[in-house]
Amino acid sequence: MVHISLLSGELLFAALWLLFRAAVWLKTKQINPKREAQLLVMYINLAVILRFVFYSVSRVGGRVPPLLFDAALAWPPRLNLVPIVHILRFATRRDMLVNLLGNVFLFLPSGIVCPLLYPRLRRWWKTLGAGALLSLCLELCQLPFFERATDVDDLLLNTLGCALGYGIWALSRAIANHRNRQKKVGQ
Repeated sequence: MVHISLLSGELLFAALWLLFRAAVWLKTKQINPKREAQLLVMYINLAVILRFVFYSVSRVGGRVPPLLFDAALAWPPRLNLVPIVHILRFATRRDMLVNLLGNVFLFLPSGIVCPLLYPRLRRWWKTLGAGALLSLCLELCQLPFFERATDVDDLLLNTLGCALGYGIWALSRAIANHRNRQKKVGQ
């Protein structure tokens, strides 16, 4: 059995992020510090998502339990392809609400950050597509970990969170544009 601590997982993600950024720097032959500072927001967003997708929310002995991989227990994977069924099976209403709101709010920042950092994603359907694709990738990456579950509900709720985040971004952009127009009229 392989134990992957939260620190190890986050360090692995940081290393992969830096390798990816280094590849971009080598390709473009430049480093834009302002852009890298902006992308740091996306890194933080993704690091938080990875923490809650792969590691338990509860603590054991004051520590986050490690992610466990055991090839003997990886098959059959914990997979739910039927919407809403798993949500209704939570032991308490509180657990159900924590799952629902947690999955929505986990991806809400992605709906704000994606159109903010990537102009190509400024159409609602592109941001939702990016959020859904990210959620799908994370759900599929959970397949070999016997304590994690790949769930269509998570995909739907994560995408809803991304949509709400996009709505916040679009509303704040509309308000800013309205204020700018009012300033120009007042001059």
